[in-house]
Amino acid sequence: MKNKILLVVISAVFLSSCSKDFLNLTPPTSLSSASFFKDRTQFMQAMNAAYVPLRDVAIIGVYEDEMRSDNTFFTIYQANRGFEPHREAYSQFTNNAQSSATPNSPGNRWGSDYAGISRVNTILNQLTKSDFLSQGAKDTLMGEAMFLRAFYYFDLVTHYGGVPLHLEQIQNAEESFKPRNTVDEIYTQIKTDLATAIPLLPTVTSFPQTGRASKGAAKMLLAYVYMTQPVRDYPKAEQELKDITNMNYSLLNDYEDVFDPANKNHSESIFDVQYMSDLVSGQQSQFAWQFMPKATNPQLIMGFDGGRMNIFSGWNVPTDEMVESYEANDKRLPASVAVVEGTISGVEDFTITEMKSPVGYTPAPGSSFRYMVKKYFHPPYSVAFNTPDNFPVFRYSGALLLLAECLAEQGREPEALPYLNQVRDRAGLDDLGVATKENIATEMRHELAFENHRWLDLIRTGKAIETITAKGTRLKAIYGWILPAAFNVTPEKLVYPIPAREKQINKNLVQNSGY
Repeated sequence: MKNKILLVVISAVFLSSCSKDFLNLTPPTSLSSASFFKDRTQFMQAMNAAYVPLRDVAIIGVYEDEMRSDNTFFTIYQANRGFEPHREAYSQFTNNAQSSATPNSPGNRWGSDYAGISRVNTILNQLTKSDFLSQGAKDTLMGEAMFLRAFYYFDLVTHYGGVPLHLEQIQNAEESFKPRNTVDEIYTQIKTDLATAIPLLPTVTSFPQTGRASKGAAKMLLAYVYMTQPVRDYPKAEQELKDITNMNYSLLNDYEDVFDPANKNHSESIFDVQYMSDLVSGQQSQFAWQFMPKATNPQLIMGFDGGRMNIFSGWNVPTDEMVESYEANDKRLPASVAVVEGTISGVEDFTITEMKSPVGYTPAPGSSFRYMVKKYFHPPYSVAFNTPDNFPVFRYSGALLLLAECLAEQGREPEALPYLNQVRDRAGLDDLGVATKENIATEMRHELAFENHRWLDLIRTGKAIETITAKGTRLKAIYGWILPAAFNVTPEKLVYPIPAREKQINKNLVQNSGY
């Protein structure tokens, strides 16, 4: 389909042949890496499969990045705990090494990242053996593969610290069980992969674009690497970001249009996780259903009854503090957040009566309300948990603000100001007279709200512990059910524990301190 990545999961991508089989009983319909990579189409199918784990990383990030930050929390539903305690643990800092080992957790970030890395390594291994691909085809595949491997390792190092470094296709069980490499070693490899990828990847020249990795996406990732690694390199990050400003990206006129699924892969999109809702292929997203309030009548706003008081809903709820933090007249507030008004019967059953704007909102007499992330809400829907919305990873507005942050970190605030005000102008806000690290961070919070950036932004700028401790204090004053041990944010909690099942499988792994 034009301008879509048909992400077909090919089992052959991560199956390797074994030369010492006692019996060769493989059915002729089964494919191994040795029998699969026979033409360019099969290589492209394998590459499509290497993009698939991005979808898991995006949805896991809602719990482990967005809800971990001060942007969002969740609505508790005591009548049916279901999957909830394990999911709730991430945003309250009560998760442990066992949390991601349970089927009730929001997902396995470690496993998803390594699945992507394994698929990429298989492709790279097979590329060295192929003699039928043109050099141009090899370059394209190599560029995308190196970008994806760098992306997955960046996700791992920022969430777990040092991790095992796998750079070759795994041929046997023994090769799987490596000790952890250092953080510096992981960052060095990420930069090496991106140095290979950038010259090979195309510069986007027309929109809508394909959604595949591009030179702009690789440069954006590299800028984040330079600004996140233990020893920051702001001059190099500045160069990568300025290169992006000289490409063909631009801000859309209307902030709300950025997230419209009818307008995918537009000029502001540098890299998105791709989804499509055709009700057949299983390539849909589901963010709107997870973020809507638990309600007795979801069909009133969704157009379809996906289940009364659905346990999978009520997540990633904007906090009161987040909604109140927007400046007056900021167009991003009503584009990002909705108020779902209703009534409560019994103890907790919420029945929707109307959806409203949060701007100047005052509850109607006798009504209650829930905030809801609106960016990914584009009803009516015909099937529950089946939506077409992409998930943004890198946007041009984010590149402008990251460049402003980069310049401010170098003491060049006057140079940062135009980039900051360019984003504010689109939001309908007055220009600022001075750029500071603080107002750049505030701008980034609102511009990239609910896009899984805020937690890592807080860590990068050194504000995570104080900000989330304050969040915990506010929420404990509101909700009596939050345990005293919640929101114990220490330096050790700035990374996640190695999942317990990974340590059980790989005895070479050493757990992060504090877990």
